[in-house]
Amino acid sequence: MGRTEEFQELRPLLFSIAYRILGSVGEAEDAVQETWLRFEASPASPASTKAFLSAVVTRLSIDVLRSARVRREEYVGQWLPEPLLSDPYEDPARSAELADSVSVAALLLLERLSPLERAVFVLRDVFAFGFPEVAAAVGRSEAACRQLVVRARRHMAEGRPRFAADRREREELASGFFDALREGDVAGLQKLLAADVAMVGDGGGRAPQLARAVSGAENVARLLTTAFVLVARIDVTFEPREINGQPGAVFRDRDGRVLHTLALDVLDGRIQTIRLVINPDKLGHLGPVADAWAVDGEARKVRRPER
Repeated sequence: MGRTEEFQELRPLLFSIAYRILGSVGEAEDAVQETWLRFEASPASPASTKAFLSAVVTRLSIDVLRSARVRREEYVGQWLPEPLLSDPYEDPARSAELADSVSVAALLLLERLSPLERAVFVLRDVFAFGFPEVAAAVGRSEAACRQLVVRARRHMAEGRPRFAADRREREELASGFFDALREGDVAGLQKLLAADVAMVGDGGGRAPQLARAVSGAENVARLLTTAFVLVARIDVTFEPREINGQPGAVFRDRDGRVLHTLALDVLDGRIQTIRLVINPDKLGHLGPVADAWAVDGEARKVRRPER
């Protein structure tokens, strides 16, 4: 097998590592591409191509994350990871860990970790790398990596919910949620929401927002149904899709361009959090992006017709 074939075989793994460290599809793809350039330029053949490429993409991702932290501190409003419709890496033996680690909730928990803690946790607990491989990837001793993993696990455990919903429960709640949204059924929607449900949007100052943060079942149900009934009049539609392994949907304008994504967190039989990514800079990998300002302006005209 040549270098190109070896790299292409490992590419899904490399992207999945980078995305979990960075929370950005574009930055993860850039890290993978730079990894290929370094692999192609390397004069020697590594003893383990997987170990070599994983180490390169990890170190590149750590460097990018350190600079990204500064940008995220200055980010306008709530920062959310870029939505991922499907994880290219599959491992049946670790399917549960892989699915959980790519959820929006998990990626936000990973934001609490230092770049090194995050990288070590991803390699060790998500992808089951041995400590020698982890140590080589991040340039630290095995003992130091064990300490980093312990700290990372503690931080992650502190923020995780005690009881997670199973897949069937999530799908049933999501189906009811989207049916109620289509029908403008405020009462039906409210029954599916936790009393303290929170809805947050990530526009990054680059798009109009439904709301930066709204809480409470009645408030969220009324706002969502009112907004969707309004935009449906100008032919905005949505298609239910998994977003980062969780129930969600992609919303589109009348020309099929991506307007925003919506993802649901389900816990204890209710929807606990609703997250919308509206920032057009985070949607380009999903296809052509709608002009959210134009859609908003048209919706306002529908709400208040010109005399």
